[in-house]
Amino acid sequence: MSSPVTHDYPAMRSGRPEPVTVAVYAADPVLRVGVVQQLRQRPETTLVDDADADSARVSLVVVDNVDDDVAALLQRLRHNSATRTGLVVGRLGSGALQRVVECGVTAVLRRTEAEQDRLVHLVVALANGEGVLPGDLLGELLTHVGSLQRAALDPRGVSLSTLTTREADMLRLVSEGLDTAEIARKTSYSERTVKNVLHEITTRLQLRNRAHAVGYALRNGLI
Repeated sequence: MSSPVTHDYPAMRSGRPEPVTVAVYAADPVLRVGVVQQLRQRPETTLVDDADADSARVSLVVVDNVDDDVAALLQRLRHNSATRTGLVVGRLGSGALQRVVECGVTAVLRRTEAEQDRLVHLVVALANGEGVLPGDLLGELLTHVGSLQRAALDPRGVSLSTLTTREADMLRLVSEGLDTAEIARKTSYSERTVKNVLHEITTRLQLRNRAHAVGYALRNGLI
């Protein structure tokens, strides 16, 4: 992941807010150039050099999909209190939204919608401490939050008879006949993570194998 292009609310200068400093992270130089050129034309934003990326008020991560390398970058940015992180992404597989939110991302924009005004809106919203999500992703996030709240209200938490959203998603894909590699591509997790999650399900529920786990989940209305 190539490194890019500070933290107080914008100071007013001549009646106009100070431009928001932005660092752009993208493994693909074409994706990077496209975003940089759009932001460079606008007075609301100032792109910072690679050497000053960690001091940028907003960090934009521009990717095709969320894999382990992207998640590691998001986690690193999460621990930088000087910046807020937004994601411009080509595709969010099943469960990927949950993953990026857990990595501290508070604004998401699909690449197909990443024209100049929307990019600037996302950057300014991040700088103001606001979140930005497409409507369908907001619905998915609210569903996930609701499931977390129900689990918190259950004194047993995630018990032997329940599945997390990620576990249910992966079992559903197993039920559709997908193998480990296909599930990894579909969910944007690594193959190792997929194997670990499915192993955790079968171990916790004391089941023999994946097929047994799918049957159990179907019988109990978990997927």
